[in-house]
Amino acid sequence: MTMTAQLLDTAVGPVNVRTDGRTAGEPVVFVHGNLSDARIFDEQADLLGEGFRAVAVDQRGFGSTPPRPVDATRGVRDLADDVTAAIDTLDLGPVHLVGHSMGGGVVMQIALDRPEAVRSLTLVAPISPYGFGATLPDGSPTTPDFAGSGGGGANPELVRLMREQERGGDHPASPRSVTRSIFFPSPDDLRDEDLIVDGILAAAVGDDHYPGDSVPSDNWPGVAPGDRGILNAISPKHFDLSGFGTAGLAVPVLWVHGAADMVVNERSMLDFGTLGEDGAVPGWPGADVHPPQPMVTQMRAVLERHAAGGATVREEGWTDAGHFIFTPHPHRFAELLADHLQAAARPEPAS
Repeated sequence: MTMTAQLLDTAVGPVNVRTDGRTAGEPVVFVHGNLSDARIFDEQADLLGEGFRAVAVDQRGFGSTPPRPVDATRGVRDLADDVTAAIDTLDLGPVHLVGHSMGGGVVMQIALDRPEAVRSLTLVAPISPYGFGATLPDGSPTTPDFAGSGGGGANPELVRLMREQERGGDHPASPRSVTRSIFFPSPDDLRDEDLIVDGILAAAVGDDHYPGDSVPSDNWPGVAPGDRGILNAISPKHFDLSGFGTAGLAVPVLWVHGAADMVVNERSMLDFGTLGEDGAVPGWPGADVHPPQPMVTQMRAVLERHAAGGATVREEGWTDAGHFIFTPHPHRFAELLADHLQAAARPEPAS
């Protein structure tokens, strides 16, 4: 089934969506992560079973949605607004939400703000509910200014090469090298490489977009988050969804994560705590001050509280999966998603 792109005129501005052409069935809305776009879900949309229809959204500054400034002081609410505006414009009603990486945080935010609009959540390699970087295991900040998170955490060479639209793989920080070395755990898992690279290069670059602004800090590693752009929107300075577990939501959750994920894990290779411990960033103050962020443990704790409140939570940890879990394992993921969606679907009316 071919996905078709459409630029919607929504309450928050133009938002690009991809739809599978079906007009019947419960809507499944796919939300991409950072440095990605809606096209990564085309294969999963094609694998959706009867009774469902697919919508994938490009958030602002990604894919084919025009860039608009990201107010990081709202956390990911600007991005959530893009998704909900598309849902409202298409008049979808309650939806199943599937969020990958940063998109996992976006769909959790939507469930918190508009629980009546959500039938189920699927979190795929989701960001920690405490944001990315600079937190202790309990979610509290490593320093008062959240040093080591936010816009200053981006590799400046990657940002430069994104600006230059570099498609080659010779530079170790190029989008293609990042795809090969960070997004996928082994060459055997790498599929649709050009699609992933295209998603990175389509992202808007700048202080209002990726990576965002930053400020100097007296705390290691010497940089703290600003108030604009994508990486600041997911900094724990502005992003905290830990209340999800105690909000009294009934929404069922499927959580899928991979042990070989180098982006979201107990020792993310993009986290200053890990980089300091490994000696890649000098001056590390030690694990008692700035440890690697245990992102999986943090998510598990929040979802355990969600389950304790009576909601259904299913955790699937795959030992052979990296960050883009569904790309090397499309049918396996589609079967798991189908089970979750069927369990959460609206009951058929009695005849």
